[in-house]
Amino acid sequence: MVKLQPDKDLEKLVCVKDFAADASNKLSKNALEYFQSGADDEVTLRENSTAFQRWKIIPRVFRDVSKRKISSTVLGKEVSIPVGVSPMGFQRVASFEGEIDTAKAAAAAGSIFTLSTFATTSIEDVAKAIPNGRKWLQLFIFANKAIVESLIRRAEENGFEAIVITVDSQYVGKRRANARKPFKLPRHLKIANFDPPIGLPEGVVSNDFSNISHLHNDLDFRMTWDIVHWLKKATKLPIILKGILSPKDAELAVENCVAGIWISNHGGRALDHGISTIDMLPQIREKVGNKIEVYIDGGIHKGSDVFKALALGANMVFMGRPFIWGLASGSEAGAKKIFEIIEEELDSTMALAGVKCISAIKDVYVANTPTMRCNL
Repeated sequence: MVKLQPDKDLEKLVCVKDFAADASNKLSKNALEYFQSGADDEVTLRENSTAFQRWKIIPRVFRDVSKRKISSTVLGKEVSIPVGVSPMGFQRVASFEGEIDTAKAAAAAGSIFTLSTFATTSIEDVAKAIPNGRKWLQLFIFANKAIVESLIRRAEENGFEAIVITVDSQYVGKRRANARKPFKLPRHLKIANFDPPIGLPEGVVSNDFSNISHLHNDLDFRMTWDIVHWLKKATKLPIILKGILSPKDAELAVENCVAGIWISNHGGRALDHGISTIDMLPQIREKVGNKIEVYIDGGIHKGSDVFKALALGANMVFMGRPFIWGLASGSEAGAKKIFEIIEEELDSTMALAGVKCISAIKDVYVANTPTMRCNL
């Protein structure tokens, strides 16, 4: 990666869209296709963003918004901004430090960083980089539970505060760009959380991406709600289920006493033609009430998107690809600027909508207007 001069090179980038365009010129074609691609026809990938456009903000006037507060509370602790980092693998392809850069940016913003199972930085190295930063670990459930238990123990020992279980991608979605030309992890990088490869099939090495299929093949394809009970016995850390889209599944999550549900469709990278996340948020919040915390990702690129998600019932919003674009454009400084941009946009949206604090953002401030879609 080219070492940038952040003050000079990033000042012209004023929104996530600018970062995406800049990153497209800095990432290799193979890496760009991996990060930006969606499954099959990429309908869900596009719909995640266009669905946000159908939701309009209804501002109120004659409100004192001279002082605004954008901090909130997640899992009983304050976050300075209700926007966190989604789990994304292989971030060191986008910048030299990868996950370390993103984790430091999240810590500096007073937010939450979620480390992927398939990170290119280990649990231990992230913990050393942000010892006081809030960090969650995302896990896939493997048939070989020794893998899961090992990762959980390491997370507990290194100050991670929650376990995020991905429940919607036990089978890998077909991304055509990578099917045509498979993504290759550079030789100097490795799947850091599997080094040494404890509990993995014989012959798998952590720095050989061609063997990632062995990891996917070892996922627990028979996973049911019983896994939640197993997890609750395996750890005292809060358990969050990522990949919930059905209100009925949200209700079952409450019945199974998890700490939170994360509305997600894997960024449009798993099941294509799946429904957008923002369109399911109101129904899920209505179903679970205030019994459980609700988070969301998918298609969020602006502070106004964050406002809409909060208005419809999200406790916290997470973003993925925008931080990859930030890394590609300016490493840690680029990721930090993504946070700064979203914070400025959210603050501005609140001021113009007549809202002075996060808790005051309610569904009366938004409306779904499908008849206006043709004019967007």
